[in-house]
Amino acid sequence: MQRRSSGSAEEDETADTVIADPATPDLNNDEKRKSFTSAKYDLSRHSDTLDRRKGERPIASVQFFPNASTGPGVRHSTSEQVLVASDPDTIKMLEGRGRRRARMQSPWSCSLLTLSASALSLVLLFSIVHSFLTRQVDSKGCDMCYTREIIYFKFADFDTEHTRFATKYSLHLIREEGFDEDPKVKGAPVLFIPGNAGSYKQARCLASEAAQFYASSIQQDPKALKDGVTSLDFFAVDFNEDFSAFHGQTLRDQAEYLNDAVAYILSLYHDPRRSLRDPNLPDPSSVILVGHSMGGVVARTMLTMSNYQSNSINTIVTMSAPHARPPVSADADIVHVYKETNNYWRQAYSQTWANDNPLWHVTLISIAGGGLDTVIPSDYASLSSLVPSTHGFTVFTSSIPNMWTGCDHIQTTWCVQLMKTAVRSISETLNVHRPGQTKPRAERMRIFKKWFLTGMETVAEKSLPLKEPTTLLTLEDNSNSVISSGERLVLRGFGKTGKRKAYLLPIPPQASPGTKKFNLLSNKPIDDVGGHGLLEVLLCSVFPLQAGQSATLFSMDLDLSDGTSGSTRLACKNTASDVILLPASKRSSVHAYDKSQPFSYLEYHLDDLVEHQYVAVVDKAIETGHGWVIAEFSDNSDSVIQTTVGLRRLLAFGMRLKLSTNRPLVTDVQIPALHSSLLAFELKLGKQVCGDSAELFPPLLRQHLQEPHESRYFVNVKEANVSLHGLAPFMPPPLRAQAVDNGVSLQFWSDPTCRSSIDVSLKVDIAGSMGKLVMRYRMVFAAFPLLVVALVLRKQFQLYDETGIFVTFSESMHVCLKSSLPLLIIALTFFALSLAVSSSAPPKPPSAGWFHWRGNATESAIDFTKNDLLLGSQDPIFWFLVPLFGLVSAGLCVAINYTALGVTWILYISYDLLTTRPAWVKHDDGRRSTVPGFAASSPRRRIITTGVLLFLVFTFIPYQFAYLDACIVLLATCTRALRLARETRSGTHNNFYNYVHSILILMFCILPINLPVLVVWVHNLAVHWLTPFSSHHNVLSIMPFILLVETLTCGKMIPRVNSTARYITNFLFLFLAVYAAAYGVTYAYLLHHLVNIVAAWLVAIHFSGSDLSLSGLTQILEGEEASGDVKKRP
Repeated sequence: MQRRSSGSAEEDETADTVIADPATPDLNNDEKRKSFTSAKYDLSRHSDTLDRRKGERPIASVQFFPNASTGPGVRHSTSEQVLVASDPDTIKMLEGRGRRRARMQSPWSCSLLTLSASALSLVLLFSIVHSFLTRQVDSKGCDMCYTREIIYFKFADFDTEHTRFATKYSLHLIREEGFDEDPKVKGAPVLFIPGNAGSYKQARCLASEAAQFYASSIQQDPKALKDGVTSLDFFAVDFNEDFSAFHGQTLRDQAEYLNDAVAYILSLYHDPRRSLRDPNLPDPSSVILVGHSMGGVVARTMLTMSNYQSNSINTIVTMSAPHARPPVSADADIVHVYKETNNYWRQAYSQTWANDNPLWHVTLISIAGGGLDTVIPSDYASLSSLVPSTHGFTVFTSSIPNMWTGCDHIQTTWCVQLMKTAVRSISETLNVHRPGQTKPRAERMRIFKKWFLTGMETVAEKSLPLKEPTTLLTLEDNSNSVISSGERLVLRGFGKTGKRKAYLLPIPPQASPGTKKFNLLSNKPIDDVGGHGLLEVLLCSVFPLQAGQSATLFSMDLDLSDGTSGSTRLACKNTASDVILLPASKRSSVHAYDKSQPFSYLEYHLDDLVEHQYVAVVDKAIETGHGWVIAEFSDNSDSVIQTTVGLRRLLAFGMRLKLSTNRPLVTDVQIPALHSSLLAFELKLGKQVCGDSAELFPPLLRQHLQEPHESRYFVNVKEANVSLHGLAPFMPPPLRAQAVDNGVSLQFWSDPTCRSSIDVSLKVDIAGSMGKLVMRYRMVFAAFPLLVVALVLRKQFQLYDETGIFVTFSESMHVCLKSSLPLLIIALTFFALSLAVSSSAPPKPPSAGWFHWRGNATESAIDFTKNDLLLGSQDPIFWFLVPLFGLVSAGLCVAINYTALGVTWILYISYDLLTTRPAWVKHDDGRRSTVPGFAASSPRRRIITTGVLLFLVFTFIPYQFAYLDACIVLLATCTRALRLARETRSGTHNNFYNYVHSILILMFCILPINLPVLVVWVHNLAVHWLTPFSSHHNVLSIMPFILLVETLTCGKMIPRVNSTARYITNFLFLFLAVYAAAYGVTYAYLLHHLVNIVAAWLVAIHFSGSDLSLSGLTQILEGEEASGDVKKRP
C-alpha cells in the first residue's frame, strides 16, 4: 500500500504506483504521522506515473464519493485518477483538464476570459495615466529666482553637547554676497526645514529675497523700522537628504534635533560676541519656522516633543506640506506620528479656554501648489481638520495676488512670485520690540490674510473700519456729477474735462429692498493717499463746514471747487488698502500670470458702508488718457445665481445657463453639487457681441472654493478646465462643522455695457476626470493587487487539497475571474456604498450612548477616521471605483505573473547555458533518475545561517532587508524549481514549481511596502550614520518568511490538508483579501504582517508533516521525508 504523497519535489519516482484500498488504511503509517494534514480521503498519487508514460493519455474518468473514507475500496488503473471536488467550476475545469492538458499545463497559458480582463485592464490603466499626463493639466507660470553668491556658515560648535544628532545633521546660517556677509546674527530668526530628501540649500531663494527686500525697502523706510520691522536671519538645517516621508522614527529624530537647534539659535542672540542686535531690544524668545513638504509636518511635530521649549515657536509657514494624512502608509511609525501629532493639535484647539490651549499663540499657514504638484496630493495640505480659521488657513498658490499660477512640488522653494509674498508677509508680522519678535496672533493672521488671500473670501477682513478719515474732499455743486440712485458709472478714458473731477455714487440706505453691494473695476491702479495716479476712490460722509479744521484733522485736502462759494465738504477714507488685484483680461491675454498691469477691483457690502453716504470716484487726470472705470451698486438677487442641479443630473446632462443682457458687472454662479476633487469639467462661454461701443474687456472668470481657499483665474475666457481640491478621498472631516457647503462658485466679470447675453455651458470631462484618480489613489495600486493574489492563492490551495494538483497561477486566475473575485468585488461595492452614506450623514451628538448616558466630556464628537476605510469616498456616486480598481488590479496581477515568469525563465535559460547538460538524462529504461536540483546543505549550516540573519535583524539591520534577501532567495528557488520541472516533466515537480511561483508573486506584492524603510536604512549607511537603526527590529515580523523560504529551498512541497484545518488556510487568504481592500490604503504596513501570519501558517503545515521536535526541524531543513526516507542525492 502507498503512503499518501506530500508532493515532495524530489520523491523517488522509481516506485510503482499502487492504489490503496480506502477500507484498509496503512496503520503503521498512521501511527507515524498524526497531524492535520492526514488524508481524509485515500487518493492515488497524482499523475507522477502518467507523466512518465511514453504516450500521455487524458484522464479516463472522474469519480466522486459521497463518503470516500468509509466507502468501498476501488482500484483504478494507472490511466485513471480519483478526484474529489465540490466547487462546480472546479469540477468543470477538472473534467476538461484531460482534453486541454497540453495547453493548460504550461504556466504561460492564458484563457480567453483572463486575456479579455487583462486587455480591458490595460486600456483603463493606460487611459488613467494618459489623462493624468495630458488632460486637465495646469500651465506653469513661476519665474526662476536668481541669486548672487550664497554663503553658508556652518555652526561647528553645535555639537554633541547640544544634541545627540550632531554627527548626522548640521545647522547653517545663510547670507548673500553683496547684501550681508556677516556671520553674526542681527535680525529676527527664521529656520527653514527641508522636506523628504530635501536640501538645506533650498532656502537660498527665500534668504536672498529677504536680504534684497530689507536692503531696498525696509532699510529705507523709517516708519517700518520704528514699527519693529527688521532683517531676517535665515537658518537652515542639513538633514543629509533624509527620507522623512518613509520613516516615522526619522521624522521624530528631526523634530528632536530642530528643538535643540531652536534653543541654540536663541542662545546666539544672548551672546554679545555673536550678535549685532541693539542691546536695548529684548532678546528673541521664539523662532519663525518655514517648512517645505515633510518639513512642515516636522515643524508641527516639534511642538509635541518632550524637548520643546514653551513659546519658542509662534509662527509656522509651510509649503506643499501633507498635514492631513501621511503620503505613504508603508511604515507603522509614520502613521503613528501623524496620529499623535494631529490628535495633539486637535485637542489643543478644542479647549474652551485659551489658558488650556498650549497652541493659542501659534499661527499656521499652509500653502499648496495645486494640480501641478504630482509628488503629494494638494488635498493633504488642508488644515480644516486641524486648525480653526482664527489660527491658520490653507491657500493655493493660484489664489495668491500677483501670482495666480500653480506650482509643482519643488517650485514652491524657488518661485519668485511666492518668495516675494512669503518674505513680505513675514516681514510685516515682525515686531522686534516684543520678545516673541512678532505682532500678536490676531494681527499676524490679519496680515497673512491680506498677503495670501484674494480679499473676496468670507474670512477676509476689510481695513476700512480700522481707519479714520484722512482726506477732505471739497466739491463745487455745479461742476461735479452725482450719479442717480440705481445707475451705473462708466468712464471711458481719463482727463476728458482737462481738470480733476469727482463722481459721487449715493450709498443706498440699509433698509433698501434686497441685499446690495458695491463693485468697482478698473484697468488702472487706485491711488493711496497723496498718490500721483489717475484714479482715487473714496468713501465719504458729509463734513460740517467749520473753518480751520481741514489742516488739523486731515492729512490730505482734495479741493475740486476752484475756490467758489457754495461748495460741499466731505470727510473721506481712502480705499486703496482694500483694493483687490485681479489678473488683466484683454483680447491678447492668454494666462492669468501674464506680465500685465492687473485690474483693480473693490467690493463692499452695505454693512461695510454704514457710516458713509457717498462713494467718490475721482478722475485725477488733467490730460486725456486711456483707461476705464465701471462702478455700480447691484442686488444680490441679480448678481448671485444659485443652481439647484444635482450631481447626477450634472454628470448626465451638464448645465446650461444664460447671463442676461441687463446683468451686473459681477455674476456669481454657485454650484453646491460640484464639490468633489475627483471630477473635472469643461466650461464654455458664448461670445458676447457689443453694439456701437467697443468692449471694455473680455470676460474674466474666477473659480473658487471657500474651504480650502482655492481660486483659479481664467482671462479672456472662452473655454476653461474646471477642477478643484474640494471633497477628497480619505480626508478627515473639518474640525469645526460648516453650516453650508456652497460647493464651487464661478465668478464672472463681464462688460455690462455690451447689451448682449452670454451663454454658459458646463459638462463633465470624463477623460480628464480619470487622471484625477492617480494622485488620490496611488496607494490603491499597492493594496488592491494583493486582494487578487490572495484570492488566487486561496483557490490554488483549495484545488490542491481536494485534487492533489497545484494548478498554475493563470489557471487559478481564470477560476477566480469566474467566481470568487466578482462576488467579493460586488460585496465590497455595497460596503463602499454603505460607508459613503454613513460618512455623509450628520455626526451623532456626544451624549449618544446606551440609556442616553453621557460619555467622556473631553471626548470629541467628530470621528476623524471615518473616511479611512476602503476607497475613502464620501459620495455614493463613486461606487463604480471599487470594480474599476478591482479590474485594473486583476490586470496588474496578470502582468506581475508573466513578469515573474519572464524573469525566472531568463534566469533558467542563462543558468542552463552556463552549465553542461547532465549526463543522467537518459531514456533507456523509459524513466528518469532523480534530479539533483535541490541537494540540501547540512541542517547545521541552515540553522546557523538563519540564526545569524535573525540576530542581525534584532541588532542592526531592519527586517525589511531580510525580507528583500528572502525574495531573492525565493526567486533563485523558483528558477531551480522551473529547471527541475522542465527536465523531469513530472507532475509532482510541476506542483512544486507552481507553488513556489505563487508564493513568489505573493511576496513580490508586499515588497513595495517594505522598500521605503529599506531605502532609509541604506541612506543612513551612505551618510556614515553608524548609530543602530532605531526601529523595525522585530524578529517575529520576518521569522515566518525566513522559515518558509528555507523550507522551499529544500524542494519540500507543502503537504495537502484534508482535515478541517484546511478551512484555516481558506479563511486566512480570504481575510487577507478583504483587509487589503478595506484598510490597505490607509494602513498598508499591516499587509506585511498579515502575509507574515499566512507564511507562519504555511510553515506550520510544512512542519506538520514531521514530528514537532528538533528532529522534525532537522528533517525539514535537510529535506527528508516524514517516513525517514532520505532524498536521493548525486
